[in-house]
Amino acid sequence: MTDLILFWHRRDLRLCDNVGLAAARQQSSKVIGVFCLDPNLLERDDVAPARVKYMMGSLSELQDSYAQAGSQLLILKDDPVKAIPALARALRATDLFWNWDVEPYSQERDRQVREGLKDFGVNVHATWDQLLHGPGEVRTNAGKPYTVYTPFWKNWKTHPKAAPAAKFSDAEGLSSQEKQAAEAAGAIALPTAEDLGFEWDTPLLLAPGEAAAQARLEEFCDSDRTIAEYDDQRNFPAVPGTSHLSAALKFGTLGIRTAWDMADAALSRSRSDETHRNIETWEQELAWREFYQHAMYFFPELADGPYREPFKDFPWENNEDQFQAWCDGRTGYPIVDAAMRQLNQTGWMHNRCRMIVASFLTKDLIIDWRWGEKYFMQRLYDGDLSANNGGWQWSASSGMDPKPLRIFNPASQAQKYDLEADYIREWLPELRSVDTEYLVTGDIPEDERDRCGYAPPIVNHREQQRHFKQLYKDQK
Repeated sequence: MTDLILFWHRRDLRLCDNVGLAAARQQSSKVIGVFCLDPNLLERDDVAPARVKYMMGSLSELQDSYAQAGSQLLILKDDPVKAIPALARALRATDLFWNWDVEPYSQERDRQVREGLKDFGVNVHATWDQLLHGPGEVRTNAGKPYTVYTPFWKNWKTHPKAAPAAKFSDAEGLSSQEKQAAEAAGAIALPTAEDLGFEWDTPLLLAPGEAAAQARLEEFCDSDRTIAEYDDQRNFPAVPGTSHLSAALKFGTLGIRTAWDMADAALSRSRSDETHRNIETWEQELAWREFYQHAMYFFPELADGPYREPFKDFPWENNEDQFQAWCDGRTGYPIVDAAMRQLNQTGWMHNRCRMIVASFLTKDLIIDWRWGEKYFMQRLYDGDLSANNGGWQWSASSGMDPKPLRIFNPASQAQKYDLEADYIREWLPELRSVDTEYLVTGDIPEDERDRCGYAPPIVNHREQQRHFKQLYKDQK
Protein backbone atom coordinates (compact mmCIF):
# COMPACT_ATOMS: atom_id res chain seq x y z
CA MET A 1 0.00 0.00 0.00
CA THR A 2 1.34 3.40 -0.99
CA ASP A 3 2.08 5.77 1.90
CA LEU A 4 -0.15 8.84 1.94
CA ILE A 5 1.83 12.05 2.36
CA LEU A 6 0.45 15.53 2.95
CA PHE A 7 2.18 18.61 1.62
CA TRP A 8 1.16 21.79 3.45
CA HIS A 9 1.30 24.80 1.12
CA ARG A 10 1.82 28.24 2.61
CA ARG A 11 4.06 30.63 0.65
CA ASP A 12 4.72 28.20 -2.19
CA LEU A 13 1.59 28.12 -4.35
CA ARG A 14 3.07 26.23 -7.27
CA LEU A 15 4.06 22.76 -8.50
CA CYS A 16 7.31 23.73 -10.24
CA ASP A 17 10.55 24.38 -8.36
CA ASN A 18 9.00 23.59 -4.98
CA VAL A 19 11.71 22.02 -2.80
CA GLY A 20 9.46 20.46 -0.17
CA LEU A 21 6.87 19.22 -2.66
CA ALA A 22 9.56 17.65 -4.85
CA ALA A 23 11.01 15.87 -1.80
CA ALA A 24 7.56 14.57 -0.85
CA ARG A 25 7.00 13.24 -4.38
CA GLN A 26 10.34 11.44 -4.28
CA GLN A 27 9.17 9.56 -1.18
CA SER A 28 5.72 8.59 -2.45
CA SER A 29 3.44 8.94 -5.46
CA LYS A 30 0.46 9.60 -3.20
CA VAL A 31 1.06 13.21 -2.22
CA ILE A 32 -1.98 15.31 -1.33
CA GLY A 33 -1.71 19.08 -1.14
CA VAL A 34 -3.39 21.09 1.61
CA PHE A 35 -3.81 24.80 2.22
CA CYS A 36 -5.26 26.18 5.44
CA LEU A 37 -7.13 29.50 5.45
CA ASP A 38 -5.89 30.68 8.81
CA PRO A 39 -8.24 32.96 10.81
CA ASN A 40 -5.22 34.13 12.82
CA LEU A 41 -3.99 35.79 9.63
CA LEU A 42 -7.19 36.55 7.71
CA GLU A 43 -8.83 38.30 10.66
CA ARG A 44 -5.94 40.68 11.31
CA ASP A 45 -6.53 44.38 10.71
CA ASP A 46 -3.72 44.70 8.20
CA VAL A 47 -4.96 42.34 5.47
CA ALA A 48 -5.25 43.87 2.01
CA PRO A 49 -8.28 42.79 -0.04
CA ALA A 50 -6.09 42.87 -3.16
CA ARG A 51 -3.65 40.47 -1.52
CA VAL A 52 -6.42 38.01 -0.64
CA LYS A 53 -7.71 38.29 -4.21
CA TYR A 54 -4.29 37.31 -5.55
CA MET A 55 -3.97 34.45 -3.07
CA MET A 56 -7.38 32.96 -3.82
CA GLY A 57 -6.84 33.20 -7.56
CA SER A 58 -3.51 31.45 -7.16
CA LEU A 59 -5.10 28.71 -5.06
CA SER A 60 -7.77 28.16 -7.72
CA GLU A 61 -5.10 27.62 -10.36
CA LEU A 62 -3.11 25.41 -7.98
CA GLN A 63 -6.15 23.16 -7.45
CA ASP A 64 -6.44 22.73 -11.21
CA SER A 65 -2.72 21.95 -11.44
CA TYR A 66 -3.01 19.27 -8.76
CA ALA A 67 -5.91 17.69 -10.64
CA GLN A 68 -3.85 17.62 -13.85
CA ALA A 69 -1.03 15.95 -11.91
CA GLY A 70 -3.46 13.26 -10.68
CA SER A 71 -3.90 14.44 -7.09
CA GLN A 72 -5.87 17.02 -5.06
CA LEU A 73 -5.33 20.24 -3.17
CA LEU A 74 -7.50 20.19 -0.06
CA ILE A 75 -8.70 23.44 1.53
CA LEU A 76 -9.17 23.89 5.27
CA LYS A 77 -10.50 26.95 7.10
CA ASP A 78 -9.49 26.78 10.74
CA ASP A 79 -6.55 27.27 13.07
CA PRO A 80 -3.83 25.14 11.45
CA VAL A 81 -2.57 24.05 14.86
CA LYS A 82 -5.79 22.04 15.11
CA ALA A 83 -6.75 21.54 11.48
CA ILE A 84 -3.52 20.12 10.05
CA PRO A 85 -3.04 17.35 12.67
CA ALA A 86 -6.75 16.49 12.45
CA LEU A 87 -6.55 16.05 8.67
CA ALA A 88 -3.34 14.03 8.92
CA ARG A 89 -4.97 11.73 11.45
CA ALA A 90 -8.18 11.34 9.43
CA LEU A 91 -6.27 10.37 6.30
CA ARG A 92 -3.76 8.23 8.20
CA ALA A 93 -0.93 10.17 6.63
CA THR A 94 2.52 8.81 7.33
CA ASP A 95 4.35 12.07 6.65
CA LEU A 96 3.76 15.80 6.45
CA PHE A 97 6.04 18.06 4.42
CA TRP A 98 6.21 21.84 4.40
CA ASN A 99 8.59 24.68 3.58
CA TRP A 100 9.80 26.94 6.38
CA ASP A 101 8.88 30.60 6.75
CA VAL A 102 10.90 33.31 8.52
CA GLU A 103 8.06 35.23 10.18
CA PRO A 104 7.66 34.99 13.97
CA TYR A 105 4.03 33.86 13.82
CA SER A 106 4.86 31.16 11.28
CA GLN A 107 7.75 29.87 13.35
CA GLU A 108 5.57 29.47 16.45
CA ARG A 109 2.66 28.00 14.45
CA ASP A 110 4.93 25.37 12.90
CA ARG A 111 6.36 24.46 16.26
CA GLN A 112 2.88 23.84 17.62
CA VAL A 113 1.81 21.80 14.59
CA ARG A 114 4.89 19.64 14.91
CA GLU A 115 4.09 19.07 18.59
CA GLY A 116 0.49 18.22 17.72
CA LEU A 117 1.58 15.52 15.28
CA LYS A 118 3.86 13.69 17.70
CA ASP A 119 1.06 11.66 19.24
CA PHE A 120 -0.14 10.48 15.83
CA GLY A 121 3.22 9.13 14.67
CA VAL A 122 3.35 11.44 11.65
CA ASN A 123 6.84 12.22 10.42
CA VAL A 124 7.41 15.94 9.79
CA HIS A 125 9.83 17.17 7.12
CA ALA A 126 10.57 20.90 6.76
CA THR A 127 12.87 22.52 4.22
CA TRP A 128 13.83 26.02 3.07
CA ASP A 129 12.27 26.93 -0.26
CA GLN A 130 11.52 30.66 -0.47
CA LEU A 131 15.21 31.61 -0.14
CA LEU A 132 18.26 30.80 -2.22
CA HIS A 133 20.17 30.55 1.07
CA GLY A 134 18.34 29.79 4.27
CA PRO A 135 19.09 31.59 7.54
CA GLY A 136 22.46 30.48 8.88
CA GLU A 137 24.00 29.71 5.48
CA VAL A 138 25.40 33.24 5.06
CA ARG A 139 27.15 34.56 8.16
CA THR A 140 29.95 36.94 9.08
CA ASN A 141 33.46 35.68 9.77
CA ALA A 142 32.51 35.68 13.43
CA GLY A 143 29.62 33.34 12.68
CA LYS A 144 26.93 35.95 13.32
CA PRO A 145 24.03 37.06 11.11
CA TYR A 146 24.62 40.16 9.01
CA THR A 147 23.04 43.45 10.00
CA VAL A 148 24.35 45.47 7.02
CA TYR A 149 23.36 44.69 3.45
CA THR A 150 26.55 45.32 1.45
CA PRO A 151 28.79 42.77 3.21
CA PHE A 152 25.84 40.37 3.18
CA TRP A 153 25.56 40.74 -0.60
CA LYS A 154 29.30 40.28 -1.14
CA ASN A 155 29.24 37.02 0.82
CA TRP A 156 25.83 35.86 -0.44
CA LYS A 157 26.73 36.14 -4.12
CA THR A 158 29.76 33.84 -3.70
CA HIS A 159 27.64 30.89 -2.56
CA PRO A 160 26.52 28.46 -5.30
CA LYS A 161 22.82 28.68 -6.10
CA ALA A 162 20.74 25.50 -6.27
CA ALA A 163 19.04 24.50 -9.52
CA PRO A 164 15.23 24.57 -9.71
CA ALA A 165 13.53 21.58 -8.09
CA ALA A 166 11.71 19.00 -10.20
CA LYS A 167 8.08 19.67 -11.13
CA PHE A 168 5.44 17.73 -9.22
CA SER A 169 3.73 15.26 -11.58
CA ASP A 170 2.36 11.72 -12.06
CA ALA A 171 0.81 11.61 -8.61
CA GLU A 172 -1.90 9.50 -7.04
CA GLY A 173 -4.98 11.07 -5.46
CA LEU A 174 -7.46 10.20 -2.72
CA SER A 175 -9.91 7.33 -2.92
CA SER A 176 -13.64 8.04 -2.52
CA GLN A 177 -13.47 6.85 1.08
CA GLU A 178 -10.48 9.10 1.80
CA LYS A 179 -12.27 12.08 0.26
CA GLN A 180 -15.13 11.52 2.66
CA ALA A 181 -12.69 11.29 5.56
CA ALA A 182 -11.08 14.56 4.46
CA GLU A 183 -14.45 16.30 4.34
CA ALA A 184 -15.32 14.97 7.78
CA ALA A 185 -12.00 16.42 9.01
CA GLY A 186 -12.86 19.87 7.68
CA ALA A 187 -11.94 19.97 3.98
CA ILE A 188 -14.12 22.49 2.13
CA ALA A 189 -14.66 23.83 -1.36
CA LEU A 190 -12.36 26.71 -2.22
CA PRO A 191 -14.12 29.97 -1.35
CA THR A 192 -13.65 33.23 -3.23
CA ALA A 193 -12.11 36.35 -1.76
CA GLU A 194 -15.63 37.78 -1.63
CA ASP A 195 -16.83 34.74 0.31
CA LEU A 196 -14.18 35.58 2.89
CA GLY A 197 -15.36 39.18 3.11
CA PHE A 198 -12.72 40.84 0.89
CA GLU A 199 -13.85 42.97 -2.05
CA TRP A 200 -11.37 43.93 -4.77
CA ASP A 201 -12.56 44.57 -8.32
CA THR A 202 -9.53 46.34 -9.82
CA PRO A 203 -7.35 44.17 -12.10
CA LEU A 204 -4.12 43.20 -10.39
CA LEU A 205 -0.77 44.24 -11.84
CA LEU A 206 0.16 40.56 -12.18
CA ALA A 207 -2.55 37.95 -12.69
CA PRO A 208 -2.70 35.32 -9.94
CA GLY A 209 -1.09 31.93 -10.29
CA GLU A 210 2.00 30.09 -11.39
CA ALA A 211 1.42 30.38 -15.15
CA ALA A 212 1.21 34.19 -15.11
CA ALA A 213 4.27 34.45 -12.88
CA GLN A 214 6.33 32.20 -15.15
CA ALA A 215 5.21 34.09 -18.25
CA ARG A 216 6.12 37.42 -16.66
CA LEU A 217 9.55 36.15 -15.63
CA GLU A 218 10.25 34.92 -19.15
CA GLU A 219 9.14 38.24 -20.63
CA PHE A 220 11.27 40.17 -18.14
CA CYS A 221 14.40 38.11 -18.73
CA ASP A 222 14.07 37.83 -22.51
CA SER A 223 13.03 41.35 -23.44
CA ASP A 224 15.61 43.92 -24.45
CA ARG A 225 13.87 46.62 -22.41
CA THR A 226 13.45 44.87 -19.09
CA ILE A 227 16.19 43.08 -17.18
CA ALA A 228 18.84 44.29 -19.65
CA GLU A 229 17.93 47.90 -18.74
CA TYR A 230 16.79 47.30 -15.18
CA ASP A 231 19.31 49.49 -13.37
CA ASP A 232 18.78 52.30 -15.87
CA GLN A 233 14.96 52.23 -15.74
CA ARG A 234 13.92 50.91 -12.32
CA ASN A 235 13.77 54.29 -10.52
CA PHE A 236 11.39 56.01 -12.95
CA PRO A 237 7.80 55.35 -11.85
CA ALA A 238 6.28 56.36 -15.20
CA VAL A 239 8.39 53.71 -16.96
CA PRO A 240 7.55 49.96 -16.81
CA GLY A 241 11.12 49.18 -15.80
CA THR A 242 10.63 46.74 -12.91
CA SER A 243 9.86 43.01 -12.93
CA HIS A 244 6.42 43.23 -11.24
CA LEU A 245 7.18 39.83 -9.67
CA SER A 246 6.98 40.89 -6.01
CA ALA A 247 3.59 39.25 -5.39
CA ALA A 248 4.71 36.07 -7.16
CA LEU A 249 7.73 35.83 -4.86
CA LYS A 250 5.69 36.72 -1.77
CA PHE A 251 3.14 33.95 -2.38
CA GLY A 252 5.55 31.58 -4.08
CA THR A 253 3.72 31.30 -7.38
CA LEU A 254 7.28 31.60 -8.71
CA GLY A 255 10.23 29.62 -7.35
CA ILE A 256 13.22 31.71 -6.34
CA ARG A 257 15.66 29.25 -7.94
CA THR A 258 13.78 29.60 -11.22
CA ALA A 259 13.98 33.39 -10.97
CA TRP A 260 17.71 33.27 -10.28
CA ASP A 261 18.33 30.66 -12.99
CA MET A 262 16.68 32.75 -15.70
CA ALA A 263 18.39 35.95 -14.56
CA ASP A 264 21.74 34.19 -14.50
CA ALA A 265 21.11 32.83 -18.00
CA ALA A 266 20.42 36.39 -19.17
CA LEU A 267 23.65 37.47 -17.48
CA SER A 268 25.61 34.80 -19.35
CA ARG A 269 24.14 36.05 -22.64
CA SER A 270 25.05 39.68 -21.95
CA ARG A 271 27.64 41.13 -24.29
CA SER A 272 28.37 44.46 -22.64
CA ASP A 273 29.41 45.79 -19.27
CA GLU A 274 26.29 47.97 -19.25
CA THR A 275 23.93 45.02 -19.69
CA HIS A 276 25.88 43.04 -17.11
CA ARG A 277 25.49 45.90 -14.63
CA ASN A 278 21.74 46.11 -15.24
CA ILE A 279 21.16 42.40 -14.72
CA GLU A 280 23.39 42.22 -11.65
CA THR A 281 21.39 45.04 -10.08
CA TRP A 282 18.25 42.90 -10.30
CA GLU A 283 20.14 40.02 -8.73
CA GLN A 284 21.12 42.40 -5.94
CA GLU A 285 17.43 43.10 -5.38
CA LEU A 286 16.88 39.37 -4.85
CA ALA A 287 19.67 39.54 -2.27
CA TRP A 288 17.96 42.52 -0.59
CA ARG A 289 14.84 40.38 -0.30
CA GLU A 290 16.84 37.63 1.38
CA PHE A 291 18.70 40.07 3.64
CA TYR A 292 15.41 41.32 5.07
CA GLN A 293 14.12 37.78 5.52
CA HIS A 294 17.30 36.69 7.30
CA ALA A 295 16.99 39.78 9.50
CA MET A 296 13.38 38.91 10.41
CA TYR A 297 14.40 35.35 11.24
CA PHE A 298 17.32 36.27 13.50
CA PHE A 299 15.78 39.44 14.93
CA PRO A 300 12.04 38.69 15.25
CA GLU A 301 11.64 41.78 17.44
CA LEU A 302 11.84 43.80 14.21
CA ALA A 303 8.21 42.86 13.54
CA ASP A 304 7.14 45.03 16.45
CA GLY A 305 9.75 47.74 16.87
CA PRO A 306 12.88 49.53 15.69
CA TYR A 307 16.36 48.08 15.40
CA ARG A 308 18.27 51.26 16.31
CA GLU A 309 18.36 52.38 19.93
CA PRO A 310 17.52 56.11 19.36
CA PHE A 311 14.16 55.07 17.91
CA LYS A 312 13.08 52.83 20.77
CA ASP A 313 11.31 55.82 22.38
CA PHE A 314 11.45 58.43 19.61
CA PRO A 315 9.05 61.39 20.18
CA TRP A 316 6.84 60.85 17.13
CA GLU A 317 4.22 63.58 16.81
CA ASN A 318 1.56 61.36 15.18
CA ASN A 319 -0.90 63.98 13.94
CA GLU A 320 -3.94 61.92 12.92
CA ASP A 321 -5.31 64.50 10.47
CA GLN A 322 -1.97 64.69 8.68
CA PHE A 323 -1.75 60.90 8.61
CA GLN A 324 -5.17 60.70 6.98
CA ALA A 325 -4.15 63.30 4.41
CA TRP A 326 -1.07 61.18 3.65
CA CYS A 327 -3.22 58.04 3.30
CA ASP A 328 -5.66 59.79 0.97
CA GLY A 329 -3.03 61.48 -1.19
CA ARG A 330 -3.92 65.00 -0.01
CA THR A 331 -0.58 66.30 1.31
CA GLY A 332 -0.15 69.04 -1.32
CA TYR A 333 3.10 67.42 -2.52
CA PRO A 334 2.35 66.06 -6.02
CA ILE A 335 4.83 63.16 -6.11
CA VAL A 336 3.70 61.98 -2.67
CA ASP A 337 0.00 62.26 -3.50
CA ALA A 338 0.42 60.54 -6.88
CA ALA A 339 2.13 57.59 -5.21
CA MET A 340 -0.51 57.24 -2.51
CA ARG A 341 -3.30 57.34 -5.05
CA GLN A 342 -1.56 54.67 -7.12
CA LEU A 343 -1.44 52.51 -3.99
CA ASN A 344 -5.09 53.10 -3.10
CA GLN A 345 -6.37 52.49 -6.61
CA THR A 346 -4.21 49.56 -7.72
CA GLY A 347 -2.90 47.82 -4.59
CA TRP A 348 0.67 48.49 -5.70
CA MET A 349 3.22 51.30 -5.63
CA HIS A 350 6.48 51.77 -7.49
CA ASN A 351 9.47 51.08 -5.22
CA ARG A 352 11.07 54.51 -5.67
CA CYS A 353 7.78 56.06 -4.62
CA ARG A 354 7.55 53.76 -1.59
CA MET A 355 10.78 55.31 -0.37
CA ILE A 356 9.59 58.85 -1.12
CA VAL A 357 6.27 58.52 0.74
CA ALA A 358 7.87 56.66 3.66
CA SER A 359 10.47 59.37 4.10
CA PHE A 360 7.75 62.02 3.90
CA LEU A 361 5.60 60.35 6.56
CA THR A 362 8.46 59.85 9.00
CA LYS A 363 10.75 62.83 8.32
CA ASP A 364 8.26 65.53 7.20
CA LEU A 365 5.15 64.60 9.15
CA ILE A 366 7.12 62.99 11.99
CA ILE A 367 4.68 60.10 12.23
CA ASP A 368 5.69 56.69 13.56
CA TRP A 369 6.86 54.47 10.72
CA ARG A 370 4.68 51.64 12.08
CA TRP A 371 1.58 53.62 11.07
CA GLY A 372 2.79 53.68 7.47
CA GLU A 373 4.00 50.09 7.58
CA LYS A 374 0.53 48.93 8.61
CA TYR A 375 -1.23 51.09 6.03
CA PHE A 376 0.92 49.58 3.29
CA MET A 377 0.01 46.08 4.49
CA GLN A 378 -3.66 47.08 4.38
CA ARG A 379 -3.33 48.02 0.70
CA LEU A 380 -0.47 46.18 -1.03
CA TYR A 381 -1.23 43.03 -2.98
CA ASP A 382 2.45 42.11 -2.67
CA GLY A 383 2.60 43.03 1.04
CA ASP A 384 5.28 40.97 2.79
CA LEU A 385 6.22 41.43 6.44
CA SER A 386 9.99 41.17 5.99
CA ALA A 387 10.29 43.36 2.90
CA ASN A 388 7.74 45.93 4.06
CA ASN A 389 9.20 46.17 7.55
CA GLY A 390 12.74 46.37 6.22
CA GLY A 391 11.85 49.08 3.74
CA TRP A 392 10.00 51.18 6.29
CA GLN A 393 12.75 50.92 8.88
CA TRP A 394 15.32 51.83 6.21
CA SER A 395 13.29 54.93 5.30
CA ALA A 396 12.68 55.88 8.93
CA SER A 397 16.40 55.46 9.80
CA SER A 398 15.38 53.04 12.54
CA GLY A 399 16.62 49.87 10.85
CA MET A 400 19.75 48.18 9.56
CA ASP A 401 21.27 50.99 7.53
CA PRO A 402 24.86 52.23 7.87
CA LYS A 403 23.67 55.75 7.00
CA PRO A 404 21.75 56.65 10.16
CA LEU A 405 19.89 59.71 8.87
CA ARG A 406 18.43 59.68 5.37
CA ILE A 407 15.85 62.29 4.27
CA PHE A 408 14.27 62.46 0.81
CA ASN A 409 13.25 65.85 -0.58
CA PRO A 410 10.01 65.28 -2.53
CA ALA A 411 10.83 68.02 -5.03
CA SER A 412 14.34 66.79 -5.84
CA GLN A 413 13.04 63.21 -6.11
CA ALA A 414 10.34 64.28 -8.57
CA GLN A 415 12.78 66.38 -10.62
CA LYS A 416 15.18 63.48 -10.88
CA TYR A 417 12.80 60.55 -11.41
CA ASP A 418 9.64 62.11 -12.92
CA LEU A 419 11.22 64.93 -14.89
CA GLU A 420 8.27 65.40 -17.29
CA ALA A 421 5.70 64.79 -14.52
CA ASP A 422 4.18 61.89 -16.47
CA TYR A 423 3.67 59.85 -13.31
CA ILE A 424 2.20 62.79 -11.40
CA ARG A 425 -0.25 63.58 -14.19
CA GLU A 426 -1.34 59.94 -14.45
CA TRP A 427 -2.40 59.72 -10.82
CA LEU A 428 -3.41 63.34 -10.21
CA PRO A 429 -5.66 64.02 -13.21
CA GLU A 430 -6.82 67.33 -11.72
CA LEU A 431 -3.27 68.63 -12.28
CA ARG A 432 -2.80 67.52 -15.89
CA SER A 433 -2.97 71.08 -17.25
CA VAL A 434 -0.48 72.48 -14.74
CA ASP A 435 3.01 73.35 -15.97
CA THR A 436 5.55 70.58 -15.53
CA GLU A 437 7.93 72.82 -13.58
CA TYR A 438 5.27 73.48 -10.97
CA LEU A 439 4.44 69.79 -10.67
CA VAL A 440 7.96 68.49 -10.16
CA THR A 441 9.00 71.26 -7.79
CA GLY A 442 5.69 71.23 -5.94
CA ASP A 443 5.66 75.04 -6.07
CA ILE A 444 2.21 75.35 -7.61
CA PRO A 445 0.86 78.92 -7.52
CA GLU A 446 -2.10 79.47 -5.24
CA ASP A 447 -4.43 80.44 -8.08
CA GLU A 448 -3.50 77.25 -9.93
CA ARG A 449 -4.19 75.16 -6.85
CA ASP A 450 -7.54 76.85 -6.40
CA ARG A 451 -8.45 76.33 -10.05
CA CYS A 452 -7.60 72.62 -9.85
CA GLY A 453 -9.01 72.07 -6.39
CA TYR A 454 -5.63 70.86 -5.16
CA ALA A 455 -4.73 71.43 -1.51
CA PRO A 456 -1.69 73.48 -0.40
CA PRO A 457 1.23 71.64 1.28
CA ILE A 458 0.29 70.50 4.78
CA VAL A 459 3.86 71.11 6.03
CA ASN A 460 6.99 72.95 4.93
CA HIS A 461 9.66 70.42 3.97
CA ARG A 462 12.65 72.57 4.94
CA GLU A 463 11.24 73.43 8.34
CA GLN A 464 10.25 69.85 9.06
CA GLN A 465 13.64 68.59 7.94
CA ARG A 466 15.36 70.86 10.46
CA HIS A 467 12.85 69.89 13.12
CA PHE A 468 13.37 66.17 12.59
CA LYS A 469 17.15 66.51 12.65
CA GLN A 470 16.95 68.33 15.97
CA LEU A 471 14.66 65.65 17.42
CA TYR A 472 17.08 63.00 16.24
CA LYS A 473 20.06 64.87 17.70
CA ASP A 474 18.31 65.30 21.04
CA GLN A 475 17.34 61.64 21.09
CA LYS A 476 20.89 60.47 20.47
